Amino acid sequence: MNLPAPNSREDLATKPNKFRKHVMEELRGKAFVYFCVLLLVITIFSIVYFIASRGLTPFLSQGVSIKDMLFGLKWKPEGNPPLFGALPFLFGSFATSILAAVIAAPLGFCAAVFMTEIMPKFGKSALQPAIELLAGIPSVVYGFVGLSVVVPFYRDTFPGQGIGIMAGATVLSIMILPTVTTIATDALRSLPNGLKEGSYALGATRWQTIYRMILPTALPSLLTGVVLGIARAFGEALAVQMVIGNAPHIPHSLFESATTLTSIITQSMGNTTSGSLHNNALWSLALILLLMTFLFVFIVRVLERRVKR
Repeated sequence: MNLPAPNSREDLATKPNKFRKHVMEELRGKAFVYFCVLLLVITIFSIVYFIASRGLTPFLSQGVSIKDMLFGLKWKPEGNPPLFGALPFLFGSFATSILAAVIAAPLGFCAAVFMTEIMPKFGKSALQPAIELLAGIPSVVYGFVGLSVVVPFYRDTFPGQGIGIMAGATVLSIMILPTVTTIATDALRSLPNGLKEGSYALGATRWQTIYRMILPTALPSLLTGVVLGIARAFGEALAVQMVIGNAPHIPHSLFESATTLTSIITQSMGNTTSGSLHNNALWSLALILLLMTFLFVFIVRVLERRVKR
């Protein structure tokens, strides 16, 4: 059976067209990617420049001292003279965030160990989706739950009105639990199987392998999840604002009212005039929040380098 011979001239004519088409598609793809990256970089630098230019104005041209803002205890922007002591807000933000991490870290680590080492099938099918579902709940819902459940419980159990740092930390610990648990689970699942097999071969039990081999090896990654959880809690505004009491002073108890940087910004920003000293002082608090975010990102990068080593 004789097959028709291919038309070599037509093949030679179509090859350059196909080559040009592939080259143009690759160029369009590269141009789109570079445009997106450039737009992202410009957006980030624009946000940083805008916040920094507004946040540094009180220190550069309006006579506010950086030392007085960072270590001052009184916030009276309408006083004579005006006072902008932000130490109570810094204390409230750090206290609620760190206490939330202290509560959420053991729960997240135990949940990760349960899902990866004890009951992996049940963890993947039921527990992990349930924990990740917590990340999709709006902040206002957490705030209402805190007002309806957490605050009455603390009011009936401990002295005080129930609102305060402990109530805010409890709500935040539930909010950051998906972050801590997800990162811890990924870290434990990424460990090589030979690590556990070698431990079992030496006669160690499952629990000895978990707390003497698996957890110490994955500790940098586990700490990364804790730091990201703290960063998430540090920037939360609405849920904490609903249960912390919003009192601008340093509390003497975990069950006394306090406030945070995000709370004072959201409460006061709409009641100030753009360009006024009070408004610029709030932008200074926003700049502090931005710098703290950079610090958390730096800590995460350091921990990631330890994991790679």
